[in-house]
Amino acid sequence: MSGRRNLGNVWKKAFMNTKTVEEHNITDEELESIQNVDPASDPAHAEVATIDGKEAATGEPSPGARTGVSTEEYERLKLDRDQLFDRMARLQAEFDNARKREARERQDFRDFATAGTVEQFLPVIDNFQLALKAGGSAEQLRTGVELIVKQMEDVLRSLNVHAVETVGTRFDPHVHESIDSAERVDLPDQQVLEEVRRGYKIKERLLRPALVRVVHNPSQKEI
Repeated sequence: MSGRRNLGNVWKKAFMNTKTVEEHNITDEELESIQNVDPASDPAHAEVATIDGKEAATGEPSPGARTGVSTEEYERLKLDRDQLFDRMARLQAEFDNARKREARERQDFRDFATAGTVEQFLPVIDNFQLALKAGGSAEQLRTGVELIVKQMEDVLRSLNVHAVETVGTRFDPHVHESIDSAERVDLPDQQVLEEVRRGYKIKERLLRPALVRVVHNPSQKEI
């Protein structure tokens, strides 16, 4: 009732001006009806009256009103979102653990492979040490070193490491590296004449190229 009287007084003051009343020909009955207007039917008042609960306390529309869905649907979607975030966090943690475990296992395998390789070379090192301690002539020392080199080559073969073919083969830039050339008319052009440093491959993979000297025969055209 208080709101109704206040709104009626506002309308009454607005139309009490004599000139305004005369211009619009407002009668006493019309003025009375304006004074008795129901505030709830006024659009401005209706907008305020529709605010309830959380909206009335904060002055902001509820999440459901903003998104156009019911409160129950909004809460369900919010729960689904929180569950997805939790699942993503767990998957990220599992991925990090798997990555660390894979790196640790790879390092363990590398250490194991290295240990196996070193173990095969230990007898070679033992023979070198014995050769250094042994007396004898230069020829005997040379024979001992040749035996040790043969022993080392056997170990390399057991590891699938093979020497690159050089002397007598055609120069191959994929496995050979030329450091010099020698002019020869009795040998084919681009043939490997001399091996300066041996090259090695493990299976089909090149470990290092062989350093060689190559034949240059001016009487033959390079193919």
